[in-house]
Amino acid sequence: MADGAAMPHAIEPPRIARTAGRRRIEIGLVNNMPDAALAATERRFAELLDGSDAGLDVRLHLFSLAGVERGPAARLSMAGRYQDIAALKTAGLDAIIVTGAEPRAPDLRAEPYWDELADLVDWARAHTVSALWSCLAAHAAVLRLDGIERRPLAEKYSGVFACQRVADHPLVAGLGDGIAAPHSRRNDLPIDQLVDRGYQMLTRSAEIGADVFVRQEPSLFVFFQGHPEYAADALLLEYCRDVGRHLRGQQARPPAPPVGYFDPATEAAFRALADEAVRAPTPRLMRRCGEIASAFTPQQTWREPARRLFGAWVGQVAAIR
Repeated sequence: MADGAAMPHAIEPPRIARTAGRRRIEIGLVNNMPDAALAATERRFAELLDGSDAGLDVRLHLFSLAGVERGPAARLSMAGRYQDIAALKTAGLDAIIVTGAEPRAPDLRAEPYWDELADLVDWARAHTVSALWSCLAAHAAVLRLDGIERRPLAEKYSGVFACQRVADHPLVAGLGDGIAAPHSRRNDLPIDQLVDRGYQMLTRSAEIGADVFVRQEPSLFVFFQGHPEYAADALLLEYCRDVGRHLRGQQARPPAPPVGYFDPATEAAFRALADEAVRAPTPRLMRRCGEIASAFTPQQTWREPARRLFGAWVGQVAAIR
């Protein structure tokens, strides 16, 4: 989708033109992703919402948390388009989407935006039809609601993983029995504790645990540990970012290639680069990393399941409202 193109659903101008004669759904996006991923995250959620039921007029409103640090370029891009989180409560929203952020502290309650995010969880329980919490935001919401602590992983989960549908629920009714789901995280929520506290698993993986789960609060809270909104190249960009951190001495070990993502030749080339970096890490190797990345064409195997999932979610928001 080109920025500014006309679409059958509506986001505040100039992103998507308004469409008359359809039932309106107002959705807020609280975008906490790092500066480098800010615009892509906004665009991908807009595209997924646009792919929902054509009988609905979806309006997307953009919000930011003051506690999420932004650089000058990001602040300039957000100016006039993003509202402070205080405006969210009076915006007349039906539902919200809250993205994750790159973690800075082992304990989420030590993050500079924790108080704002915890207050948002409390507000959403009583004032939205549904709230969708993604990745770190899902961990924060579960911690706020039930005190369930995320646990650090021995190795980062990064890649495209096979997940199984394990419940009959309107959100996953059209997904079939198995889907591909991208994940990129260093922490996990224990399924047994979630189930004990009344969360319902919708999709899960034998390799990496909970994928999508829900709970009625009475707002319908939907939690993603993964990133169905990711563009095809998102895992590639994250991997190259982490390679760069290792080569600059900011990360002790080279990152493992994302699981189930690279073709065999690309993965072999990146593993050879990692071996060389272990022997003699130097920023000059980033040129080699860029050459390998530019020769790879990523496949978005999760696109159709993501489109169906978001279409079902928007449909549920409309039905419940």
